[in-house]
Amino acid sequence: MRVLRVVALIASLFALEGCAGVALTAGTLAGGAGLEHAIRGVNYETFATPLPELRLATLKSLNRMAMDMTEERREDRGWAIEASTTNRDIDIEFESITHLATRMRVVVSKGVFFLRDGATGAEIIARTAETLDRQTARADLAQVRR
Repeated sequence: MRVLRVVALIASLFALEGCAGVALTAGTLAGGAGLEHAIRGVNYETFATPLPELRLATLKSLNRMAMDMTEERREDRGWAIEASTTNRDIDIEFESITHLATRMRVVVSKGVFFLRDGATGAEIIARTAETLDRQTARADLAQVRR
């Protein structure tokens, strides 16, 4: 279906050579929200977790996803991590909201023209949440065994 849309869009561009307004509308319909998500693809999540724990869980998750951390630094209001893959650049920022709540911002850039990969950003957040859940489960199990 998507291929059919692209073919129809290209055909309409040739047929409507001088009608930029119609071509722009057709392009918008063909791209839909996918293009908007690719441009704006910034993912946010707030965790009820202290910043140091969230940072370590994120590093573990990046490692499990074979994403190489290239830089880590302390910032005024938290921490920042930069990572990369062969075709993605990943920027993660942590902002301490309280001593028990941390906001995580993930931006995954791909290629040129400021295109972003919101799906990969969302997956990094999901894997980090999963890592936190596992750590909490282990801690709870250790409490029960005592």
